[in-house]
Amino acid sequence: MGYTLCIIKPDAVSKGYTGKIMDDCIQAGFVIHGIRKVQLTEDQAKSFYKVHEHKPFFRPLIEFMTSGPSVALVLEKEDAVDAFRDIIGKTDAREAEEGSIRHKYGEDNRRNAVHGSDSPENAKKEIAFFFANIDLI
Repeated sequence: MGYTLCIIKPDAVSKGYTGKIMDDCIQAGFVIHGIRKVQLTEDQAKSFYKVHEHKPFFRPLIEFMTSGPSVALVLEKEDAVDAFRDIIGKTDAREAEEGSIRHKYGEDNRRNAVHGSDSPENAKKEIAFFFANIDLI
C-alpha cells in the first residue's frame, strides 16, 4: 500500500466541501489515516511551497493558502499518489475531467479545491510536514 497527502484548500473548506471531498476519497477506495485542520502561517506556506518560490504564481499561492483554514488528509491505497491524482483531475478546475474532485468543487487554476502529492517521495515529505507519526492511525 502507498500513502499520499491531500490538502483540502481554503476555497473548498470555506464552501463546506470538506465532507464531500472526504467521501469522494473513501468512495474511491482510500483509507484516511490522518485528518488535521490547519491555518497555515505565511512562513509555513512558504516552506511547504518552497519548490515554487521563483515562479510568478508563488506570492498569490501563499496569499491564497493562508487566506483561511485547510484540511490535511493522509490517504492510503495501492499506488496512492497516482490513484489520487486520477480522481482529482487536472490542476485547472476548468479543464478537469467531468466528475473529478477539481471539476466538482474547484473554480480555476489556483482555487482548485485540493492539493495532491506528485510523487511517493514528495508524499513522504509532505505528510511529515503536517503530521507526526503519533498522529497517524
